[in-house]
Amino acid sequence: MESLVTLTGMAIVAFASTNVDDAFVLVAFITNRDFRVGDVVLGQYGGMAALYSLSVVAALISVTIPPQSLGLLGFIPIAIGIKKAYRLWRSPSETEVIRRTTSAGAHRRILAVAAVTVANGGDNIATYTALFANLDRSALPLVGLVFAGMTGIWCIAALWLTNHRALGVPIQHYANRLVPFVLIGLGVLILIKTGTAHLLKGSLFG
Repeated sequence: MESLVTLTGMAIVAFASTNVDDAFVLVAFITNRDFRVGDVVLGQYGGMAALYSLSVVAALISVTIPPQSLGLLGFIPIAIGIKKAYRLWRSPSETEVIRRTTSAGAHRRILAVAAVTVANGGDNIATYTALFANLDRSALPLVGLVFAGMTGIWCIAALWLTNHRALGVPIQHYANRLVPFVLIGLGVLILIKTGTAHLLKGSLFG
């Protein structure tokens, strides 16, 4: 039961740390009159399903690599976290970009949301691949279920923020500053879980 709880917790942390910005992208879509809520939800699920599938394939390709070597993938979310921290103050508001560029016809709305989710998912694939590569194959369906549930929670949260717009700005302000440190923490957890941190410590300090 502890391993199940740990796995679920890691999946939640991995999803949350890589999708905080997506909550505000969803808010931008929902508040755009060209998009219906149903289109946004279906598009988000489609995009997340694509990110999950790509990450699983990338992780399974690496199954023949020794665990300690796979643990080096933990440096990926660490690097992403550092990059996000460095660029945080320089990046334009992603929600404003979405508002300006995603107005589309009715038949393209779902694909537009899914495409933006995937395009915004480079960090997701890197982080998920690092996590999935260090899990048993039997654990991947559970992670997929957790991701599906979290996607639903994200959509609900976006609807809630839409109905309480005054909270959107301060939440985005502080949440975006927390994400880099969560990613770095996830990377450190991967290094420790795989024994890579211990191996590196031994190599550096004899």
